Amino acid sequence: MNKKPKAIIALVLTVLTVALLIWTCFYAGGKYVVFDPKGPVGQAQKELIIITTALSALIIVPVMILTFFIIWRYRDSATNKVKYQPHWDDSKKLETVWWAIPIIVICIIAVITARYTYLLEPSKPIASTQKPVTIQVASLDWKWLFMYPEEGIATVNQVHIPKGVPVRFELTADAPMNSFWIPQLGGQIYTMSGMAMKLHLQADHEGTYFGSGANFSGEHFGQMRFDVEVQSDEAYKNWVADIKKQSKPLTKDGYLALAKPGLSQPDEYSSIPDGLFQNIVTKYVVDGASNPHAGHGASTEDSSKSGTEDKGAMDMSHMNMSGHN
Repeated sequence: MNKKPKAIIALVLTVLTVALLIWTCFYAGGKYVVFDPKGPVGQAQKELIIITTALSALIIVPVMILTFFIIWRYRDSATNKVKYQPHWDDSKKLETVWWAIPIIVICIIAVITARYTYLLEPSKPIASTQKPVTIQVASLDWKWLFMYPEEGIATVNQVHIPKGVPVRFELTADAPMNSFWIPQLGGQIYTMSGMAMKLHLQADHEGTYFGSGANFSGEHFGQMRFDVEVQSDEAYKNWVADIKKQSKPLTKDGYLALAKPGLSQPDEYSSIPDGLFQNIVTKYVVDGASNPHAGHGASTEDSSKSGTEDKGAMDMSHMNMSGHN
């Protein structure tokens, strides 16, 4: 077999591979959650991915085509009669084209990315006539604790939110650093001990969505997953009422047991200790020392507005710190 058929076969295989990837991503019924957003933040991030990918393709695709063309046209072959110019130095026109186009495209991508970066700032509230629901999140080894300070309830490895209502997540960690991610609603944000981060999301469609920890955090990090149940406002209120009636309270000792490294099944609690989230945030602060990170993203003032700050309510300094080993 000569080199020309080989080159044609390589081109055909490349085209088929690209076509297969496009088909599986958009037409094969697969769950490619990032490209199936269910909220305004996820939709905006999808737009940014598509725009930047398309603009990058303006450079990458022609370069790949020219690379294939040059390899084929100037191949070492006895039958190849292409003109040989050993003393050809440069072409001002060609160099202007292949430098100008990438520079222009990069500038466009930079402007678009900067615009979306400010638009999608995680701590920026979502414009809405609805009052946001506040959910405080603590990543543990290897589970997620969700606290609803306004409702006075908590859940493990499951979170319920009303449809069409902005959600203000306040996040911290009582374990190694992790990453909170609900792909169909928006991008990930890190959870870290001694820090309280903010993330605003919203779900516009009812359903069950996938959530997970997106950061390596030890033995069972792959099982740090949770379900996000998006419900109508009435169903959400009924769910809260059912928890208050049927579930057990989360006590101080109960939290200490929950915070120990290990897996956990989804669970629900009818009440939570006062100031639990704030105590988790400030748990590792040395007595008398200031904590420069505690107010990052979600300040102590923000937490007090949510009804969570009660510094004298709970002394958790004796908690097991094995999650940081």
